[in-house]
Amino acid sequence: MLVHTPDADNSPATGRAPSGGEPMLLIESLDLTYRSSRGAVRALENLSLEIAQGEFVSVLGPSGCGKSTLLHILSGLLPPTAGRVVIAGRPVVAPRQDVGIVFQQATLLPWKNVLNNVLVPIRTMRRPIEPYRRRAQELLTLVGLEDFAEHYPYELSGGMQQRVAIARGLVHDPDILLMDEPFAALDAMTRDFMMEELQRIWLRTGKSVLFITHSIPEAVFLSDRVVTLSARPGRVIDDLPIDLGRPRTLDTMSQPKFGGYCAHLRALFTKGRPERPEQSR
Repeated sequence: MLVHTPDADNSPATGRAPSGGEPMLLIESLDLTYRSSRGAVRALENLSLEIAQGEFVSVLGPSGCGKSTLLHILSGLLPPTAGRVVIAGRPVVAPRQDVGIVFQQATLLPWKNVLNNVLVPIRTMRRPIEPYRRRAQELLTLVGLEDFAEHYPYELSGGMQQRVAIARGLVHDPDILLMDEPFAALDAMTRDFMMEELQRIWLRTGKSVLFITHSIPEAVFLSDRVVTLSARPGRVIDDLPIDLGRPRTLDTMSQPKFGGYCAHLRALFTKGRPERPEQSR
């Protein structure tokens, strides 16, 4: 069991989380407009979304629709033009220590071993290292890398490096984990393995997750809900609950129901908005 270390510190596509208490993440009427030498560029438009405590939500959309921009706003790195973001009941106005982030690339520090790479956020936050060392070791066990704590990044495969990055994103016990296409650079077999691994880690930790992806099967496999954004400016055009049992295996992807969800989402990008697939069969 992981040790919890206390922190010091009315459209059918509205992105609504299931009822039952205050959402972990609340996004209300979010807009973002860039100013450039060619004029204003609207990246996000009136985007609203909620994520419940412990919910896994994927955000799917075409390239350039503002998915990564949304993540930067949620992490406090980029202020919106309009609207607001609230995490765990507090507005996001700057980078927060209760948010974990996993990027497309693992971005591990090559001169630090695996254990010390996991502990980087603790040093950055200027927290005492020793209370978190046990948690970092437990997270490495959770991601299956307990025997690689003293190894360096160049000694690890791409999938192993991303597992280190996931442990690093969780080490400070954040309220929510933001993941920006973390498996995009992996080969197909490693990506399948990492989907199962991430599901296992999420089921163990119970964290709320916002997962950015271009992959429809990946989104369906991992998610409780898949939220689809339009082409720029990005806005919510569909919010699809995924009614599949857990834990899911790669065999789940061969089920007709899984294929129905994928077909529904694919049609959003090819021939407009289709009928929602049946939620029970």
